Amino acid sequence: MDIARHIALIDELCFRPFPAEHGPSDGDTAGPGHFTAVLECSRGPREGDQGERAVTVEQYEKYRDALHERLASRWGETEPWNLQTVLLRTELEEIPEPWAALSARARLAYVWEAAGTGRWVAVAVADRDETDEVRLLAVVTQEAPP
Repeated sequence: MDIARHIALIDELCFRPFPAEHGPSDGDTAGPGHFTAVLECSRGPREGDQGERAVTVEQYEKYRDALHERLASRWGETEPWNLQTVLLRTELEEIPEPWAALSARARLAYVWEAAGTGRWVAVAVADRDETDEVRLLAVVTQEAPP
């Protein structure tokens, strides 16, 4: 993991104009008011190899925690945000994007208001879908967490 490169991308996304339409953005996804960047991605799902997947998830959680450490020194300490609660709320109410999509993909995130930008930043490990790759994600949005 190149933590300096990941921090630089997060910084860039805090100031890049949001697109007017939903769609891909340089291999990632973006829409009005938000970006979701894939910082790291596993080689792909392997049927029946849950041991390898568990090792990858653990490694990506360490990466997420390393990013948390660096970003917390800049924007303040935050507790992990349990996205399971947000996922359950999507059944009862309309949760804005990108938070609804993030809760469908990840179990917890670290979230900050990026001082001086008017944007929110989240880092998370997308591992809910066991048939998909594991991804380390950075989300930058103007939408406050629900």
